[in-house]
Amino acid sequence: MVRRPVAWAVALVLFAEALGIAAVNWFLGVVVDRQDMSLAGLDPHMMSVSSKAGGVVLGLYFALCGLVALLVALRDRAPAGAGKVLLVSAAVVHALLGAFAWGLIGWTAFLFMVVVLGLIVLLLMTYDSRAESGPAGTAPGGGAGGSPLTPPAAPTAP
Repeated sequence: MVRRPVAWAVALVLFAEALGIAAVNWFLGVVVDRQDMSLAGLDPHMMSVSSKAGGVVLGLYFALCGLVALLVALRDRAPAGAGKVLLVSAAVVHALLGAFAWGLIGWTAFLFMVVVLGLIVLLLMTYDSRAESGPAGTAPGGGAGGSPLTPPAAPTAP
C-alpha cells in the first residue's frame, strides 16, 4: 500500500523542518545579538532571546507533529484525537507559511510549503478512519453489515 511510505515521508520531512526552523531562528537570534542594533527602540537582547525561543518552540511543535506521523507509520493506523488535531494544525500552519513565503521569500519556499502541506493532507486522507472499519467496528468487506465501501452480502436461502 501507499500509506506507510507517505507516513514515513511526512515524519522525515517534519523532523528535518523542525531542525531547520530551530537552526535558522537560533542563527537569526545570534546575528541580532552580535549586531547590537535597536529596531524602533526595541531591546536587541530581547529580540535575540525572542527569536531563539520562537525557533525552539516552533521546532518542538514540528518535531511533535513528526512524532505523530512516525507513530502513524509504525502502527499503520490513522491518527486519533490529539494526534489528528496536531497534523491538521500543521497543515494549516504550512498553508499560512506558504502564503507568506510567496510574498516574502519567493516561489521556491512557497513550493516547499505546498509540498509539505500536500504530504500532510495525503497522510490524513489515506488513513481515513471510515475506510479502515465499517459499522460496529467490522473490517472492510467483512462482518454482518459490511462497510460503507463494499456492497451488502447476498441473501442466502434457509
